[in-house]
Amino acid sequence: MNLSVSLASGEPIYQQIKEQIKRQILSGELREGELLPSIRHLAADLNISVITTKRAYDELEQEGLVASVAGKGTFVTEKNKEAIREVKLRQLEEQVRSLAAESRMLGLSKQDVIGLFDLFFGEGRH
Repeated sequence: MNLSVSLASGEPIYQQIKEQIKRQILSGELREGELLPSIRHLAADLNISVITTKRAYDELEQEGLVASVAGKGTFVTEKNKEAIREVKLRQLEEQVRSLAAESRMLGLSKQDVIGLFDLFFGEGRH
């Protein structure tokens, strides 16, 4: 597992860790049942507080992406396809919201954007 944190990003460190792990789980880079580094080990590797690392793991557990087993560690959970779909839909909604705002700033109409979407939606399908 490859993680990095930036003190200058403005985003809380626990959030950076959480988002990177979540992205690796959703992409399949981290597989079901895979053991994550211990909280202490990850904190030492990133040179951050154990409390910060624990908060990231706790939030991932609340989202159902990992599960902690006493005495054994934190594991990537078996993927709940509906939960993952919901996470991806929220991410897509944010991207669409951003696209709509940028389109308005450029003076594009809804039809212009729909035309672009139609053009690119079929790409990659045969």
